[in-house]
Amino acid sequence: MQEEIENILHREDITLAPTKKRAMAFFIDEMLLSFLLIFALWDSFSQAKTMEAMINLTNSFVLEYMMMKIIYQAFFVMQYGATIGKIAMKIRVVEIKTLDNPNVISSLNRAIFRVISEMLFYLGFLWGMMDPLRRTWHDFTAKTLVVNA
Repeated sequence: MQEEIENILHREDITLAPTKKRAMAFFIDEMLLSFLLIFALWDSFSQAKTMEAMINLTNSFVLEYMMMKIIYQAFFVMQYGATIGKIAMKIRVVEIKTLDNPNVISSLNRAIFRVISEMLFYLGFLWGMMDPLRRTWHDFTAKTLVVNA
């Protein structure tokens, strides 16, 4: 299967996105979503007087934050083939079969398993660093690759 994918990529002159670009895109997306959460909860954050109060406030919205991440990832990957971070780093997500933007189901699957991978100590991301095609767990489940745009 791996050799087949490599042949398709070579034939179509598509290159895999480097791990450094993927990591930077991840950082950009995480910062963006964190700022959105703080902005949405600014009244509550401004009333928190201690670091403990801020941590408790953040923990009380963890499910909402996870849903925000899933919606963000699924929408942008389905619509544009990339999140804002990936667009900034000039990389994109493609379905292996079509080499096009993932459909709704694949995008949602990828977004959900991305959050699950984060909850499991980022093991799925570590897996992607060791995989020859740089596929993370969420890439495996959604049958996607991250390539240079």
